[in-house]
Amino acid sequence: MTNSTLKSDLFTKLVEALGETVVTDGPEVAANRLVDWGSEEAEAETPLAVVRPRTTEDVATALRICCDAGVSIVPQGGLTGLLGGANALSGSVVINVERMKAVLEIDPDAQTVTVEAGATLQAVQEAADAAGLLYPLDIGGRGSCTIGGNIATNAGGNRVLRYGMTRDLVLGVEAVLADGTVVTSMNKMLKNNTGYDWKQMFIGSEGTLGIVTRAVLKLFPKPLSVETCLGAVKEFDDILPLLARARSVLSANLSAFEVMWERFYEVAVETHQPPPIAPGYAGYVLIESSGSDPAGDRAHFQSFLESCLEDGLIVDAMMPQSQSDVDTIWAIRDRSGEMVRDLRPLCNYDVSIETSRIGTFTTDLQAHMREEWPDVDMLCFGHLADSNVHIFMRTGETPFPKDRIDDRFYGFVRDWKGSISAEIGIGLQKRRFLSFSRSPEELALMKRVKQALDPNNRMNPTKVFKPEPGV
Repeated sequence: MTNSTLKSDLFTKLVEALGETVVTDGPEVAANRLVDWGSEEAEAETPLAVVRPRTTEDVATALRICCDAGVSIVPQGGLTGLLGGANALSGSVVINVERMKAVLEIDPDAQTVTVEAGATLQAVQEAADAAGLLYPLDIGGRGSCTIGGNIATNAGGNRVLRYGMTRDLVLGVEAVLADGTVVTSMNKMLKNNTGYDWKQMFIGSEGTLGIVTRAVLKLFPKPLSVETCLGAVKEFDDILPLLARARSVLSANLSAFEVMWERFYEVAVETHQPPPIAPGYAGYVLIESSGSDPAGDRAHFQSFLESCLEDGLIVDAMMPQSQSDVDTIWAIRDRSGEMVRDLRPLCNYDVSIETSRIGTFTTDLQAHMREEWPDVDMLCFGHLADSNVHIFMRTGETPFPKDRIDDRFYGFVRDWKGSISAEIGIGLQKRRFLSFSRSPEELALMKRVKQALDPNNRMNPTKVFKPEPGV
């Protein structure tokens, strides 16, 4: 069967089963459905078709048809990823769950929310808020990223130090396997110790094992107070004592501790003039505390901030006087998402290093990179309290030497015994470095799981793992 015959036959079967409003091909396959946020349009490959299912059964039907035809599947959500994990592949069928966006139920007694995979993170946050509850996962792409994508990448974000990663927030999932089998465990219970917790295999699997279609997520009591400040430190070595003070004084109320290195802050505030604090300090820390006693919490937070200023842990500070001020501080931190495109060409890194070593790591890394590129420009920011640092790296060399920068950078991370991916997955761009953070035995086990659930390698092939020779 020729490729054109296969495409025609497959497309006909998909349309007959699902309808013309669900299945598109040819010029109707929009360019913005081909690559994710972190990929160049030049990397786009054209799939055989794009399917936008309305229900889990639609997903199962599409996968059964593709399985029978021997065609690969690329799952997609909001396309906010940064590593090519949702990029369409030639000869594949894209399954985009954007139509499956319902918030199905909020259970205030169980403190859970049941959602479809295409619901945006912001929609879930707002639904929980309207019910007087909190869904704490929060990342800059909240308005576009989907719950299915959050689960597929085990998303982290701004409040991991208090609430954990996505993995810690998922109680139940429904998923469709490569052959169309629907596996459902929409569990609402915190305790369910009945054999293997199979849902964990799908969290962080980047669509290589199946497609998550629904999920049950944990909610929390909505904080009655949220206090925020932006502080500047004179020396970067003051960051860890400041974190220790915040953990000790704010205790369980500490919900965010976001660090911006000097160069990142300098670029980020270019669109926020005048800046809340002048550039030029060694680092900037966004601290958030959430509690249940508005009056007492505010006084406690102000006392904490004053003590930090008195002791020199912070040398300048801005405590918002309005929600607009709060939004401005977070907008500066969230500028990272826009910078990925505004500063191209660049290398974008997301790694984990032991919290106590992050400051030294970034200093030594810059010296290491400047041995080969003296003009290297490094912009660092991250969730330092949970050992995560993000790094943008640029150089004036042309053509831009991305592969060489990657090799030198990830080799350095390996030597520091860090993780090459803290919270955004592996996708296409990190797969050749996976062995830097995983042992041969771990990789072999992962591939055995992949072989068991997707024996013909139809689910998001070439993602996470490098293709085997001859495949």
